[in-house]
Amino acid sequence: MSHTITPSGRAVNPWWIGLTLTMATFMELLDTSIANVSLPHIAGGLGTSLDEATWVLTSYLVANAVVLPLSAWLSRTFGRKNYYMACVALFTVSSLLCGVAPNLGLLILFRVFQGIAGGGLAPSEQAMLVDAFPPAKRAAAFGLYSMAIVLAPALGPTLGGWITDNSSWRWIFFINIPVGVLSLFLTNRLVTDPPAFTQERLRIKASGKTRIDYVGILLLAAGFGSLEVVLDKGQEDDWFGSPFITTFTVISVIALVVAIIWELRHKDPVVDLSLLANRNFALACGLFFLFGFILFCSTVLVPQLLQSLDNYDATTAGMALTPGALVIVAMAPFIVRLIPIVGAKRLIFIGFFILAIAVWHVSNLTLQADYWVFARARMLQGFGLGFLIVPITQVAYSYLPPEKNNKGSSLTNLFRNEGGSFGITFANVVLAQRAQFHQSVLAQHLTPESQVYRDWLHQVTNAFVHAGYSAIEAANRAEGQLYSILNQQASLLSYFDCFFGLIVPACIGLVLALVIRKFNPPGKPAAAH
Repeated sequence: MSHTITPSGRAVNPWWIGLTLTMATFMELLDTSIANVSLPHIAGGLGTSLDEATWVLTSYLVANAVVLPLSAWLSRTFGRKNYYMACVALFTVSSLLCGVAPNLGLLILFRVFQGIAGGGLAPSEQAMLVDAFPPAKRAAAFGLYSMAIVLAPALGPTLGGWITDNSSWRWIFFINIPVGVLSLFLTNRLVTDPPAFTQERLRIKASGKTRIDYVGILLLAAGFGSLEVVLDKGQEDDWFGSPFITTFTVISVIALVVAIIWELRHKDPVVDLSLLANRNFALACGLFFLFGFILFCSTVLVPQLLQSLDNYDATTAGMALTPGALVIVAMAPFIVRLIPIVGAKRLIFIGFFILAIAVWHVSNLTLQADYWVFARARMLQGFGLGFLIVPITQVAYSYLPPEKNNKGSSLTNLFRNEGGSFGITFANVVLAQRAQFHQSVLAQHLTPESQVYRDWLHQVTNAFVHAGYSAIEAANRAEGQLYSILNQQASLLSYFDCFFGLIVPACIGLVLALVIRKFNPPGKPAAAH
């Protein structure tokens, strides 16, 4: 294994750099999901409503979405290592401020700071991993990276639930502080910008041709920020029935369309859209979008489904995700070895094929399925997801010039995050609309003309009478119990519909995998002619 030269001039094994960089990214991705289950506690602790408290999540996602596409430009402007360390420092300080926030307004403000810092971590880390490892070892480095981006969202709900059940919600933010401090120390000691990257920065600076794309920055910030608000609050506010959502949709569409036109014409764009002319890179971005869509949608659905099914607490429901994440972690070393033998294209096809089967399997479960049935179903999903991350990353960089690594990592992370946001929105919309549909269908069978309905109502009413209730009260309670069962069944059927709907992005992934341009993975000799 070749070594990387540290800022102090020492040679260091790049695996130490990989572990250092992954640490902060794991911390940031954990924060995208850890606060979800703690919202009721946050609302209660700060004396506010649950609806208002959801801005704790939205503010973070909006700030994150704004910074992600700008991260490559910010890295070049300030230096990749400097920018990365500034993000870690800001994330750590804002975590402390979130933990001590005395009211909701300040907590939302500090979450915005957290989101700004978090948006720069994953793209910077991915670009630095590409530079720290020789081409033949990059697949293994991305195997480590894949563990972080899958384990963190899966462990977030479980860890957040455990912390709020056993301590104060404020500790979901305080736990970031020691991780951030250690990350800063190790990054300062071990990480350095590659010479080619530094020379390019100095060359541009010396030429005096540094032109800050203020218009592009403003348009992208307005476009992606507004889009994230629409995706996060749309279902809650009745979509286009709300002037608030309609306004943000219009802003998002106009800003993003103008931004695309502007960036394609600008000599030094803040986001290099010309990279999408590279077929494999464009396909990798699309595949990352689908990966994020399926991963985050199913990550949201499984704990909610278990809580609806049998009143599991947040911690136990979240733990159903853990076996699936561990499957991906266990697979990573094997996938790295398989890539030179089988090829990234075939592995991606296999991964989406298994995912299609996995989500179809969940959509066909019955209401009697228990915790372990869902845990095993999640493991099958994890098995499919495990075939995707490292091969898709290799496809992204297969024909990308080394000097474009930084801009490439910014775009791939943007597509993965936006896929996750669209996936969560898809889950919320389908759950709401299909629950209403199933409720109306089931209610059609609950009529006095139905013998089954009359027999069930008579039996339950008698049970309440024998329990000591009056005839009228017993009849009312029987009706109420029946209505409750109807709502629960309608809700659960809507969850199964969501999983069935995930077959579509999985099948799109199959099609995209087929048109990937062939390439020799690093470490595999070129074919003889």
